[in-house]
Amino acid sequence: MPTRRIAWTNPLRNPLDKRLPRIAGPAGMVLFGVTGDLARKKILPAIYDLANRGLLPAGFTLVGFGRREWSKEDFQDYVRKAVEERARTTWNEHVWERLAEGLNFVTGNFDDDAAFDAMAQTLSELDATRGTGGNWAFYLSIPPESFADVCHQLDRTGMAEAKGESWRRVVIEKPFGHDQESARELNAIVNAVFPEDDVFRIDHYLGKETVQNILALRFANQLFDPMLNSHYVDHVQITMAEDIGLGGRAGYYDGIGAARDVIQNHLLQLLALVAMDEPFSFSPRDMQDEKVKVLRAVKPVEPFELTTARGQYTAGWQGSEKVVGLREEEGFDAESRTETYAACTVEITSRRWAGVPFYLRTGKRLGRRVTEIAIVYKDAPHQPFTRGEIGSLGQNAMVIRVQPDEGMLMRFGSKVPGSTMEVRDVNMDFSYAEAFTEQSPEAYERLILDALLDEASLFPTNEEVELSWEILDPILAHWAENGRPDEYPAGSWGPPSADAMLARDGRTWRRP
Repeated sequence: MPTRRIAWTNPLRNPLDKRLPRIAGPAGMVLFGVTGDLARKKILPAIYDLANRGLLPAGFTLVGFGRREWSKEDFQDYVRKAVEERARTTWNEHVWERLAEGLNFVTGNFDDDAAFDAMAQTLSELDATRGTGGNWAFYLSIPPESFADVCHQLDRTGMAEAKGESWRRVVIEKPFGHDQESARELNAIVNAVFPEDDVFRIDHYLGKETVQNILALRFANQLFDPMLNSHYVDHVQITMAEDIGLGGRAGYYDGIGAARDVIQNHLLQLLALVAMDEPFSFSPRDMQDEKVKVLRAVKPVEPFELTTARGQYTAGWQGSEKVVGLREEEGFDAESRTETYAACTVEITSRRWAGVPFYLRTGKRLGRRVTEIAIVYKDAPHQPFTRGEIGSLGQNAMVIRVQPDEGMLMRFGSKVPGSTMEVRDVNMDFSYAEAFTEQSPEAYERLILDALLDEASLFPTNEEVELSWEILDPILAHWAENGRPDEYPAGSWGPPSADAMLARDGRTWRRP
């Protein structure tokens, strides 16, 4: 097992002053899967934006690896086009020229020994000419079935081994396995080459400002966290809804489905941040310890035929546009039982949350694109009002909007002006865009920078990944044995079984 290396620190920055920008030290990155959609749309623009913000070292170097017979100039042209199309910051020719000097490309396949030998030689030369100091992050934006080949090659060539005070890290994109057993196998493959402290598993939702603001809301204020427990909270709804269909991803999506694609990672991570106890600090170890404690206590509620729901979208209207159903999507197997909508009920067996159901749902072709966490509170234990006075009053709620319209909404009762006592729901709305003039960085900017800085707080550990699969696996097994998913028309909010899932508890889904 490789040993843990000492991370580079910036001698010009006071680590106690969190107001100063975090600037990466000497480093380079090798990007596998550089010609894929994720690299073109997210990773490459994020690297440019980081450079444009002055957060990367002057000698930052990017090495792409792929089958294409590209020269250095060909790769520069490809990266420039991706950046011009997708970058969030304004174009700066000087920044681009400096970044382009560090762009290199190695041609080969994952099982090509000669190509990886050439890459090892390239990195050695770049350490000497670009001042990267032997510090390299290997970004695996590739299918999980290729992890073993790439990790073997990095190990065989010695590229995974850091020397002296330099470091080597691996950044991994989801999906990380398709169940707990496969996740453990992948963890074993990666950890045989890289120690767990040097493994950074990307969950881009954790890089969003509004997700990180959950920690600020809870632990920087006395107002909220004391009421986040079973004494006050009736239930919690965590929703990630998309208004798009498969959009050409039929080959990838078939066999994966909504639960594996979203609930196992994004929604269970959001649950952990909402439900965890206060960490001793925001260090990676303390944050991860508290999330692991929550995930260990999460249990899916049975019987699954009553506490879960799944569906496939059929033809319908998405706004004013007529759209086809899942089975008519190009490249999708009409007999597939892969769900595009998934919902489940879980509970947390802890003193804080005992008896509070957490409802998780995600789906494609739903009413609108929205991700939010709705914390719904119990009714006041005593109401000195007549039924007529509070007849239109609902339950208090705190809604954290992750996307779009990032912010938070508080719903509570207030008296209607007039000579009689009538109480109705009102909303108090906080908007990020209105409250702050600073532009929020894109999630990949934050996560790439954190990986270069060895800041692992926002990256799930192998234990978190395995525990998430342990929660989801029984539900997936039940679905596999019980026929096809229900149907729901595009533009709706899911199948009838999802509404029945909450109705059995006397509750309804919040309509975002």
